Amino acid sequence: MYFLNINKPKGISSFDVIKILRKKIGIKQIGHSGTLDPLASGVMQIGVGGCTKLLDYLCSDKTYIAKVKFGYITSTYDDEGEKIYIKKPNFSFSQLEAVVNSFLGKTKQSPPVYSAIKLNGKRACDIVRKTNICDFTIPEREIEIYKIFVLNFNDNQAEIFVHCKKGVYIRSLVNDIGQKLGCGAYITDLIRIKAGDFDVEDANDINSNSYNKINPLDVLHFDNYELNDSEYLRITNGNYIMPRLNIQSDKVLLTKNNKLVSFAILSDNLIKPKKLFKGV
Repeated sequence: MYFLNINKPKGISSFDVIKILRKKIGIKQIGHSGTLDPLASGVMQIGVGGCTKLLDYLCSDKTYIAKVKFGYITSTYDDEGEKIYIKKPNFSFSQLEAVVNSFLGKTKQSPPVYSAIKLNGKRACDIVRKTNICDFTIPEREIEIYKIFVLNFNDNQAEIFVHCKKGVYIRSLVNDIGQKLGCGAYITDLIRIKAGDFDVEDANDINSNSYNKINPLDVLHFDNYELNDSEYLRITNGNYIMPRLNIQSDKVLLTKNNKLVSFAILSDNLIKPKKLFKGV
């Protein structure tokens, strides 16, 4: 069991990445954290084997660079959708900066209808493609942006840096920026340069002959607790233990010979296994 840092190329879906990896690695149990649109590229956090059970516990902050064009909107909020001219942009760099900075912190956002958000058990994007109806809205949700600024602005186009909490739709963010500016905007390119501890500079190409395996103990930021023999037997049988050592976090990585045995929780001063892993 291990994690992979994969650089998804533009033009394929996140599930395509999983299909390719299953074929190349020869393991069916592979999953990912954080979908990237087909027109986007960059870091994907991949779990292999037992690490698929741990994807939700990875640091999930995301960092993007979005290329934006002003003066138009599209049905998908990106370059794939039908383009509708709004008006010629007429704003300065400082005005753009002010609007972009207004999205810093916690705000509300409506995800795009062309998304995997489920409505009544069906993906919104599938509803649109099947019915050709896209004049509905998805309920707003709270998002949080930690850092956002304009990298450059020229000829009605810009590059915008965004560091945000999981759950932010950059396409919707760019559409909202265009609305505030009164001229419309859509994404022409999107790169996820970082996801938690996974950086695009260290990412493996999907077509590599081999991949750098990441030990879960190196990227899961919880207390490690090395089990003795009697504790190991209790934990692997699904029983709790009383900690011998001081534990600071309520989530604990239980190890034996420095290999992950269980993801556990600390409750009422008892360590209780939540997920068990074989092959110590």
